[in-house]
Amino acid sequence: MSYIFEPNKRYRMPTHFGPSLGPRQGLEGRLFPCADTPYGTLIQATFKADAQQLEKHLPPKFKVREPSTINLCFLYRTQMEWLAGRGYNEFGVTVPVTYKSSDGPIEGNLLLVIWENLADAIITGREDLGVSKLFCDIPEPQFLNDDVVCRASWDGHEFANLTLTGLKEGTAEDLPVSTETAGTFHYKYMPRTNVPGEADVQYVVLAPDDVPNGKLDQVRIAKGASVQFQHSTFEQLPTIVHIVNALSAINLGDCIDANIIKYHGGKDLSDMRIVG
Repeated sequence: MSYIFEPNKRYRMPTHFGPSLGPRQGLEGRLFPCADTPYGTLIQATFKADAQQLEKHLPPKFKVREPSTINLCFLYRTQMEWLAGRGYNEFGVTVPVTYKSSDGPIEGNLLLVIWENLADAIITGREDLGVSKLFCDIPEPQFLNDDVVCRASWDGHEFANLTLTGLKEGTAEDLPVSTETAGTFHYKYMPRTNVPGEADVQYVVLAPDDVPNGKLDQVRIAKGASVQFQHSTFEQLPTIVHIVNALSAINLGDCIDANIIKYHGGKDLSDMRIVG
């Protein structure tokens, strides 16, 4: 007798061994409250950017929201409950947008792409939630005096780096006052098997910004920042060269904010929802 799918359980391939394990479902349906963990170090910078260049990479019904900027964020996580205390690192690229939904315009930020260095986090985020995740190597940040360098590479080829300079201790009050938005948008797309150009799944997802368990531990403010996407060849990046070169072609202006935030606590992202 073949197996049956249990109602209200989370599944992903392979389904043959029962409900899947991940951030939102552990053994025997266990949930992970993220009350005191994980611990995270977020290193980020925001730069002015040309709106027309950014809009070339937006899905339908999205428009760049002023001020036209791009945010580069490296995040280093540890002590994650769903990984039995392990962690992973990520590097994401986000732009401010307005989405023309069926219920009216919604302001938020669109995650264009995020690289992570752990397959388990990539698979669960792509399939369960619809986050545009890819793999790359992300070593720990390199601190030297009052500077820090973050790097991303694929098979030994460094394709991006972010440098913050002139770091000094700060407080929450030193962080920029951000415009209140609905959250972060993601564009979920899953292709239909061997039918080029046709999708099995294609829609917009929204992750609210609210993190009730998040607790701020430390803030450091940077005097300046710089970022580089290395224009690469097919031989260097055979599966992501089109993404890296598209990002390298965006003309960046002045850095308007750069900081390091250390925190603990979080959420399992089960509050993400489809928006029409």
